[in-house]
Amino acid sequence: MGCTASLKKFVFPAVSFLVSASFIQNIFALEAKIGILLSFTGSQAYYGKETKNGIDLALEQHNKNNKDLKIKLFVEDSQSSPSEAARGINKLITSDKVVVVIGDMVSSNTIAAGSIAEKSKIPILSPGSTNDTVTIGKNYIYRTCFTDSFQGLVMANFAYKNLNAKTAVILQDSDSDYSIGLSKNFSDKFTLDGGKVTKILRYSQKDTNFTSQLGEIRKLKPDVVFIPGFHQQVGVILRESKDLQINSKMLGGDGWDTQELRTIAKGAENGGFISNHYSAESKDPTLQSFVKAYKAKYNIEPSSFSALGYDSANIVLEAIKKANSNEPEKINKAIANTKNLNAATGVITIDKNHNASKPAVILEFTPKGYKYITSVNPNN
Repeated sequence: MGCTASLKKFVFPAVSFLVSASFIQNIFALEAKIGILLSFTGSQAYYGKETKNGIDLALEQHNKNNKDLKIKLFVEDSQSSPSEAARGINKLITSDKVVVVIGDMVSSNTIAAGSIAEKSKIPILSPGSTNDTVTIGKNYIYRTCFTDSFQGLVMANFAYKNLNAKTAVILQDSDSDYSIGLSKNFSDKFTLDGGKVTKILRYSQKDTNFTSQLGEIRKLKPDVVFIPGFHQQVGVILRESKDLQINSKMLGGDGWDTQELRTIAKGAENGGFISNHYSAESKDPTLQSFVKAYKAKYNIEPSSFSALGYDSANIVLEAIKKANSNEPEKINKAIANTKNLNAATGVITIDKNHNASKPAVILEFTPKGYKYITSVNPNN
């Protein structure tokens, strides 16, 4: 009896010490609140869901390997609308007290949300908003993707030099800052190269039939048709173009990169070319590691939007760790100082204009998937 009582006195303080050590570790672990602002409903829902998949994978990997940094996630649905994007970021900043935001994917939404983040001095990193004005003159707005001025240059050069195109028609989504910006940059560069943009035709995201615009394209017979739009409309445009036996080469941007476009276009997409953020054919070890992990988690190959979400989350996580702080100003400075980060979509450096300096790839649609054509570096 006496011996047992003595043993209890010895054991309990040791157990108490272990509990206290664990408790202390939890208390002093850095905690950061990250906001996610993406469209999960409406016409842009595909882009938001794909991006969130990439973000979730990055956070899952982080949580396995980092016990000294706790992340609390707050998610808002921008509902494919600039006004809802503004509402969502207001809630994230004022109610949830996030210290950094990832989003939105679509330029119009990010422009609306970004103005609020800028005034509130909360850094926001967009995975996919390519319109040049998103970051111009801003102190707290960044992007992981390339810009429309670069993407437009890439496609204009490819059309003129690789496809030997001399004439082009642009079919522009008049409701989209992304489409308007990309149209201008393609037109400016194609003209500078020596080509001629014979017509800029427009449509609305509410349109379901494009035979009027395509009838005019059929008469003009341009070498290429540049369609910087989103998959819902582009898929129908491509299908109707094939029905009208339009033989021009069809070109687009990263907004085409969805499986749904193939479903809508029903094979009419094959032979078309797009600029995009990565190619699954790349042997880059960081990319291949991401693709392997993504397939293991979701049982499907990642889209470029998933890759951009993954990279965006890792940029933010690295910035918080480097800052060793959950203060927005310190995180903002660390994002701005991102240099040579090995990422799924390339080695990323955030430049002085808060854009990601990295290559673009050109892909061709084929019945078996994408065919890698070439890579273009912004410094070339």
